[in-house]
Order: sequence, then structure tokens, then C-alpha cells
Amino acid sequence: MRSIRALCAALAAAAAIAAGTAALAENWPTRSVLVVSPFAAGSANDIVARIVLDQVGQQVGQAFVVENRSGGGGVIGVASVVRADPDGYTLLLSSASMSSAVILHKSLPYDELRDLEPIAMFGVQPSVLVAAPQKGFKTVAELVAAAKAKPGELNFASAGIGSASHIAGERFRLAAGLNVQHIPYRGPVEALSDLMTGRIDFYFLPIAPALPLINQGKIVALAVSTPKRAPALPDVPTIAEAGYPNAEYLFWGGLSAPAKTPRAIVDKLNGEMRKALDMPAVQTKLQNLGVQPQPMSPEEFTKFFENDVAAMLKLGKDANITPTD
Repeated sequence: MRSIRALCAALAAAAAIAAGTAALAENWPTRSVLVVSPFAAGSANDIVARIVLDQVGQQVGQAFVVENRSGGGGVIGVASVVRADPDGYTLLLSSASMSSAVILHKSLPYDELRDLEPIAMFGVQPSVLVAAPQKGFKTVAELVAAAKAKPGELNFASAGIGSASHIAGERFRLAAGLNVQHIPYRGPVEALSDLMTGRIDFYFLPIAPALPLINQGKIVALAVSTPKRAPALPDVPTIAEAGYPNAEYLFWGGLSAPAKTPRAIVDKLNGEMRKALDMPAVQTKLQNLGVQPQPMSPEEFTKFFENDVAAMLKLGKDANITPTD
């Protein structure tokens, strides 16, 4: 009898907790939500997040306030969210930079896969494999042929070790079996300047800043890094179509929460983000930035993140990328 009473009490407590969680999600949010961006203001992912979350805020009736906490290669901002209460009022602007962090740091003050709860993906931004017109490359095949004809003489630029342009360049180098030099710059402006003057042979440039230069004929687009062609560059093949599927690279952005955030809140926010990504006005703004919306369930996003981290660990080993600290 005593065991039956205990079981009934446990079931009643579980039901009360479930009901309380459901009520919490139904009422959430009752105040503004802080979204930590571990990047500098004005970065591509920062802009995308503000576009989507502004619409989400209108849908739920509360503001999503994006706060930039850059520093430490993004570690400072991520750590602040990991330590926050898992109540749905502190969220993280997550991105591909988090995946590459595992090969750039000997250790991190958190476990990205354990301490964060992926909520939803904003979208992916293609990188464009570009070269200067004076190099004479019209296709990826021509670039590869030139690199193999002169082992060790050609080079590629990046906006710094571990940057999206570095990761994309290394994936291409390994997939094509090239012996080329990596030239890291302090930022994209310097790298692009040397590309256009011919000091650099090729560069994976984010699509948004690449488009006007391509249209003006200042640089030549050879391929995009994503599995699908970019709508803004329909005549430019994907890197897989060019013969190198292992060189695909997605620079993605999404939203995560501290681990143990109530699942009902995660599901509600995922649904609101999907709704926002379906809005024509949002889609137009993202398209102008070259961003391809990538709606996912929390489970799909979690699996995607796990696979991306695993891919970065393999790349770090294959490309001999050593931690910077």
C-alpha cells in the first residue's frame, strides 16, 4: 500500500511539473529576451540574427535584444550564455565559428555539445571561390591545373587562422590534393585587396561582399561552397559540380540556449523562427545578403552541429591546424 501511495505521489508530482512547464512555455516570453552575439557588431551573422529576431519579437510581443560580447575568438560570449539561467531569457547566436573553436583552442571553458541546447538554424551563407581576372582562371579546373603545374607556388588568402575563408580554403586544398601556401591576413579587407592586385591567387569570400565585385568584373567567381547553387549567382557552379564534393563548406548561423532550458520553450521558439523565416519580407532581406534559409527542428540542428564539430576535428588533423592558445 505504501509503495502504491509513493508511486501515485510521484506520478502526481511529475504531472504537476509537466503542467507547470507547459504553462511556462505558453506564457513565455513575458519580458525581453537577451541574445548574446559572440561577434563584433556588423558581422554577417549578427545582421542576419537581427533581421530574423526582429520578426520573431513582433510575433511574440517581446523584444529580442542582441548584445555583442566579442573577445577570445567568441569564447567570452559563449561562456556567458552557458553560465546563464536556462529559463529562455538568455540565448546565444551560434555559428560555424563555434565548430572551428574546437581546433583553435587547446581547451574551452565549456563543452559546446553538452552545455548548449540548439534551437533553430537561421540559414547558411555560401563562400565564393574567387580569383583576380589577371590570373586567367575561368573555372576551378583551370585553377587546379595551374596549382598542380607549379607545386608550392600558388597561394590562397584567409581572413585569419580559423576563419570561414581559412576553413573553406583548407577543405578545397585537401579535396583537390593541392600543394599551395596559406596566407592569413588580419581581416577580409586586406586579403581582398591583395587578391585584386594579384598577390593572392585565390580566396573564399563570403557572398555578400563578393557580389558587387563580381558584377563589376573586379574578381572572377569560380564556384560556391554550398551544396546548392546560390540564387544570386545562378550560373556559378557549386564546388561539388566542379568535381570536389568534399570541399563543400557551410557557414551557418543559428540560435541556442543554455542546457536544460525547458523543451516546451525550445519548441515554441523553433516554431516562431520557422514562421519568421517564411515571411516574404524576411526572405527578401536574407536573399539580399546571399543567405539561404535553413529551417531545422531542434533535433536536426543538434545533429547538424555534432557533425560539423566532428568535421572540424578531422579537418584540424588533416590540415595540421594547431591551436592558437
